[in-house]
Amino acid sequence: MAIRPTWQGHLRLSLVTCPVALYTAISPRGDVHFNMLHKSTHNRIRMIPTDPETGPVERADIVKGYEVEKGRYVVVSQDEIDSVKLESTRTIDIERFVALDEIDRLYWNDPYYLAPDGKMAAEAFAVIREAMSRQDRIAIGRLVLHQRERMLALEPRGEGMAAYSLRTRDEVRDPAQVFDSIPGVKADPKMIQIAERIIDQLEGPFDPSQFTDRYEEALKALIEAKEKGRGGSVKVDEPKDTNASDLMEQLRRSLGADSGRRTSSRAEHKPARRKPASAARKRA
Repeated sequence: MAIRPTWQGHLRLSLVTCPVALYTAISPRGDVHFNMLHKSTHNRIRMIPTDPETGPVERADIVKGYEVEKGRYVVVSQDEIDSVKLESTRTIDIERFVALDEIDRLYWNDPYYLAPDGKMAAEAFAVIREAMSRQDRIAIGRLVLHQRERMLALEPRGEGMAAYSLRTRDEVRDPAQVFDSIPGVKADPKMIQIAERIIDQLEGPFDPSQFTDRYEEALKALIEAKEKGRGGSVKVDEPKDTNASDLMEQLRRSLGADSGRRTSSRAEHKPARRKPASAARKRA
């Protein structure tokens, strides 16, 4: 089944323009979905739009309104919303190029794939992609998606490009709101050394195929047990917090326990450390 593009428009670098298509790079999973049912009849609940004064409302009678002050709205039609067209509605205009490590990971958001839209676009697209690859730079542009203008970060990936929507400064909270309340503690250098050795023992390549949703698997097991008339529950003991007086002992025990968790393949081939920019480029 062919993947349908999320957006179609143009990519522009200075005076060079080519048609492109944007595709979402992720396929949301999750097989367990719950519906709301009536407790006694098990009939599925219907959500009916309701006016607090007049009762149920037909969908055709619902309009969009922006609250300018408490209880007062400006009503805007869909046609009026659609009439707001910025250049970035149809064109990703590359504004600048930056080094990958200049973008704080807090700002990275949803991933997409960007590809030339049609054979006629392939050459111009390839020129832009290869120039970016040789310069080892990330392109920054803008795009209107879902009625919001987003900054986009573009990077070469195979024959196409990966595109990431970027959060704005206003969307990222100041870490001081959380971190300022952390008490200042000077860690014991000997404990740090042991923790570093534990990190070395657990080091290995990132393999997303090793990660499965164990919570969803547990939910499926619960549902299957109930379907067969059995009760079911999944319980996991809560971990015990390490007291300061036991910290050194627990670190030493961890060092011994984790040493046996290395696999033979890791022992034979320990991955070389990558530069931050190269490592980030390998993200899906």
